[in-house]
Amino acid sequence: MTRPEQAYENFKSGYNCCQSIAVAYADVLGLSREMAAQLSSGFGGGIGRLREVCGAVSGMVFVASAVKGYTDPTDNARKKELYALVQKLAGAFEKENGSIVCRELLGLSVKKEEPTPSERTESYYKKRPCGELVRLAAEILERELFME
Repeated sequence: MTRPEQAYENFKSGYNCCQSIAVAYADVLGLSREMAAQLSSGFGGGIGRLREVCGAVSGMVFVASAVKGYTDPTDNARKKELYALVQKLAGAFEKENGSIVCRELLGLSVKKEEPTPSERTESYYKKRPCGELVRLAAEILERELFME
């Protein structure tokens, strides 16, 4: 199974969008699936259901940071390199979908929702594009980060 397929299946199994990406790349990041899921858990729903940056985009940033990130706060060259990569990833996602904002991708008018997650039912999966957005985000990662 490819990583984009894994990410899609992760979403279908109940992980949020960011977790779906992070868990699909956990081995590459040197993390257990559980740790990847935990570290990325607050980014679902456009960051805690605030409906801001799409969780799939946050997942791409999570993976990119783990692979190309910096630890020295004075290393401006590495910061620039990472930020350029993040902009490239987000730009590719936006080009495909018209936005990187969760509420816009879902066609929601509310800026934030109460914190209770939506129940994952068959109708939920039918009306949400999230599984496909997660798959696309992993495809972008594969193309832009892992096929260098």
